[in-house]
Amino acid sequence: MKMRTTALALLVAGVATGCATGPDRKPGDPLEPMNRQIFKFNDALDRTIAQPVARGYQKVTPQPVRQAISNFFSNLGDLGNAVNNILQLKITDATEDIVRFAMNSTFGIGGLIDFATPAGLPKHHEDFGLTLGRWGVPAGPYLVLPLFGPSSVRDSTSYVVDFRFSVIHYLKPAVRNPMYIAQFISARSDLLGASDLLQAAALDKYSFVRDAYTQQRASLLRGSGSNAAPLPNYGDPDAPGAAPAPGASGAAPSGLPDYSDPGDSSAPAAPANGASGAAPTDQAAPANSAQPAQPAVSASAPAAAAAAAASTAPAVAAPVPVK
Repeated sequence: MKMRTTALALLVAGVATGCATGPDRKPGDPLEPMNRQIFKFNDALDRTIAQPVARGYQKVTPQPVRQAISNFFSNLGDLGNAVNNILQLKITDATEDIVRFAMNSTFGIGGLIDFATPAGLPKHHEDFGLTLGRWGVPAGPYLVLPLFGPSSVRDSTSYVVDFRFSVIHYLKPAVRNPMYIAQFISARSDLLGASDLLQAAALDKYSFVRDAYTQQRASLLRGSGSNAAPLPNYGDPDAPGAAPAPGASGAAPSGLPDYSDPGDSSAPAAPANGASGAAPTDQAAPANSAQPAQPAVSASAPAAAAAAAASTAPAVAAPVPVK
């Protein structure tokens, strides 16, 4: 009798635990049910408003003008990068940010032309969330914010603080508001190709964006993203030598986990890595290779980073400085 009572108590405890955590919730994403609903809202807003506006902007604005506008906001973002690098005691990076701003503002006609990058001054990407992480503040659970997109409990604080680091924030409303709108349209236009990549791959976009975002933030926190190679061309139709986006053929990029949406019956289920019996691509190297093994998602880090950035596109409508 005592054993039956104990077994019944364990069963009830197991059911209660399952109800509390959910069957598909990941350890780093305990808020997944809520996050998915907010993600759907952001995605619908992006598809119905942000993307049409960005595509119209691309059609009516020549590519050199679009590039100049993007350079202008990127140049303003270097001041915020410099402040965060100072807070992180990265004096060399902060000096490079200040010199970049001075050079592009002086010789680049207010930042419309990027002279600093060809001159060897790397572009850094910092925010207050990374500054907190630099001093040991844990990221906390993954969090999707309305309009702002993927974030975490720690990184969500950066939106409030980084406003104060933005030059645009201190302008008069008559100038500030149009600049925020232009910033949104420019940033969303730059990420249209990454959005097309997500759509063409027929993935569970929520899981892909979550993993891409967390990987990108971890990479930036380690400092490996500061001097990273530029992202591939994700489909600007007017750009000279434009190449098709990786993975745009409809298949998931090689080396990525299977992110097929289990609830999408229209998409054929893709076999998991190694399910066919063949060795995975990134395990083909000899065992004694000097190159350490990397996680599978790292094989497409630029695409993942762009996909994570594209998922925040609705948030660009909010006045967030471009870094």
